[in-house]
Amino acid sequence: MTTSEQAQKPTLVGVPELAQDMHHTNKLWVDAWKRLIRNRAAVVGLVIVILSVLIAIFAPYIAPNDYREQVLTNNNSAPRWVIDLFPNMKAKDEEGGWVTVSEDYILGADNLGRDLLSRIIYGSRVSLSVAFVGPMVSLAVGLILGLVSGYAGGRVDNLIMRLVDIMYAFPTILLVILLMAYFRATFNASDQGTFAYRLNQIDSRFGGMLFIFIGIGLTSWMNTARLARGQVLSIRQREYIEAATSVGASDFTIIFRHILPNILGPIVVAETLTIPTYISFEAFLSFIGLGVNPPTPSWGSMIADGAGAISSYPHQAIFPSMALFLIMFAFNFLGDGLRDALDPHMSRT
Repeated sequence: MTTSEQAQKPTLVGVPELAQDMHHTNKLWVDAWKRLIRNRAAVVGLVIVILSVLIAIFAPYIAPNDYREQVLTNNNSAPRWVIDLFPNMKAKDEEGGWVTVSEDYILGADNLGRDLLSRIIYGSRVSLSVAFVGPMVSLAVGLILGLVSGYAGGRVDNLIMRLVDIMYAFPTILLVILLMAYFRATFNASDQGTFAYRLNQIDSRFGGMLFIFIGIGLTSWMNTARLARGQVLSIRQREYIEAATSVGASDFTIIFRHILPNILGPIVVAETLTIPTYISFEAFLSFIGLGVNPPTPSWGSMIADGAGAISSYPHQAIFPSMALFLIMFAFNFLGDGLRDALDPHMSRT
């Protein structure tokens, strides 16, 4: 082969480099997993999340009672150990007492005589649904827009980033509240047979969660889009991208086979750390009455119901608050562990 023929085939130099980069990327993911399981706090968070998911899935078999069942004779009742736990609660069999002692419910009953434990168990379905649907929508919208923006550049990049800036101009929680208020007012009053009416029927079957998913989804993708764009801009001039281009790979192949796997680490970490925000959004919306529809249990609505009688029956607000606290901290621990495991500086230590 002549020197001129060798000069016309620069692609052969890039192929082994591309294979070596892919092998290095796989090794980084394996090393990251090993670092993650050595992080005790992250493992504890992961175990709590897995247990919570299993509880949510098997709620009908775990919950001792139906979350909708009302026994009015047991309203505001509590077992003896709960009364002893809170000093400001006093049983009826004591002088000046007002709390009905009932061992029928492990954590007591609410003001309508519904089992608190069963409602907390079923309430995990709402919070965990938001915890997984929120990141999925964010990744589906923000990741694709960020990839296209960073790779295409020029006018496409400018247009997408200006859209992100416009969305950032609105306070997120206020925008979610306005969206939920609009959905509730508009779709509930829609005429039968219209698209809005069908959407409202679907929302009713999901207990009011569909509009929560839509509201959070419309406001959750901006951070992911910016982060994905920045990651693409930082690696699109790397040697393995130039090698893939030189062998004739299409833009689609370069983006989804060579760029996407190498930017997923920071994005997964960012989304994991944002999950508690999605959960708090849902809890806040349910707390102010814009969340799930009664009698579907949500920890936010249970806290709101219990807050009105917290001086007399503190267990009705504190127990769902503890469940909310536990799942949010579990995702925080898991997110911190993922951040440490996927930090490129950690692989050198």
